[in-house]
Amino acid sequence: MELPQMPELMGLSLLLGLLALVATAAVARGWLRAEEETSGRSAGQKANGCPPDKSLKSKKQKLQQRIRKEKPQQHNFTHRLLAAALKSHSGNITCMDFSSNGKYLATCADDRTVRIWSTKDFLQREHRSMRANVELDHAILVRFSPDCRAFIVWLANGDTLRVFKMMKRDDGGYTFTATPEDFPKKHKAPIVNIGIADTGKFIMTASSDTTVLIWNLKGQVLSTINTNHMNNTYAAISPCSRFVASCGFTPDVKVWEVCFGKKGDFQEVVRAFELKGHSAAVHFFAFSNDSRRMASVSKDGTWKLWDTDVEYKKQQDPYLLRTGRFEEASTVPCRLALSPDAQVLALASGSSIHLYNTRRGEKEESFEQVHGECISDLSFDITGRLLASCGDRAVRLFHNTPGYRAVVEEMQALLKRASNESTRQRLQQQLTQAQEALKNLGALKK
Repeated sequence: MELPQMPELMGLSLLLGLLALVATAAVARGWLRAEEETSGRSAGQKANGCPPDKSLKSKKQKLQQRIRKEKPQQHNFTHRLLAAALKSHSGNITCMDFSSNGKYLATCADDRTVRIWSTKDFLQREHRSMRANVELDHAILVRFSPDCRAFIVWLANGDTLRVFKMMKRDDGGYTFTATPEDFPKKHKAPIVNIGIADTGKFIMTASSDTTVLIWNLKGQVLSTINTNHMNNTYAAISPCSRFVASCGFTPDVKVWEVCFGKKGDFQEVVRAFELKGHSAAVHFFAFSNDSRRMASVSKDGTWKLWDTDVEYKKQQDPYLLRTGRFEEASTVPCRLALSPDAQVLALASGSSIHLYNTRRGEKEESFEQVHGECISDLSFDITGRLLASCGDRAVRLFHNTPGYRAVVEEMQALLKRASNESTRQRLQQQLTQAQEALKNLGALKK
């Protein structure tokens, strides 16, 4: 038998090697195709909204979801008269209160904290605040004590008052300590407001039925007032601490005098006077800083300014000074704030604010969609230069340009009647300061 010649053996070996390489390549291509189909199915499931395997989620996706859950989107608002926005709360702010010395603003929110802000930082880039924790509950109302060494809150779940004492530290900050016992539960309906008299003699709480309670500082009820409003929408203590007023379903505001003896002992609560003139339920009211003026807003679509500096013990009734239209009040509940000098009225409906000159009854400024939620509180600072509002997780502060314009009008009128040079110089200085403020805000009318 003859063996194949050498060239033929080499050709056969090369042929077999080539066939082996082709087979290997085919197997590799099939494996790659299977991997691509598997990856494609996984991507297709994600694109079509099918739930992918949790183990395939990236760490970045989990982190982004956690951030979105912990920090809901903040409502954005800009305006040429916006002075500042205070944004340290992680929950919606329900109430705020300026201290009587003008140094602090207290805010409470459903994040179980009360924050104390320094007013001197309002026009700075950074806004400092100190935090007081509300254990096992959250506050819906907050009020400073007259000496600014304590504040009280109304507990949302506890339905009662809690007192916090403010103790100053060596570093200039404060520690906040709740008193051992809360006030006893007395109200049977949701609360509408609380307050502390500037004299420090009593505390007021009002609920949405017809009840207003007068307490001493130890948590004992001194008097119970039945307002006969059918339901209360608001109640407050006057800045002079003599009066407690309430409004509700009836078309009036009722005012009582809280009487104390010469030795500071409580005597009685007596009816003082009423604001009569609205034709429908009253949403809200406010006092001026000297308690000589009051403003009210009603479901009849009007707001009114009253002169309450009367001899009510001689049956003298308050005088109606001005009536203005506010149609929004006829359809939705409204809040009201009166500047300390009673020259400017701020009205809030929904998430918008409107500023009126009370002397002429004209609307001068409007701020639309200020907050992401309905406005929960509205207040001027004690200087009257800033208006504060809250309704979401931020407090927004506005320059009170109608207030500066009212000063300009008043000083110009007084200058015409000034009899001596020193008076003229003083009036001219106030006029110049108000005009400069308006000029800097771009709000000076030519």
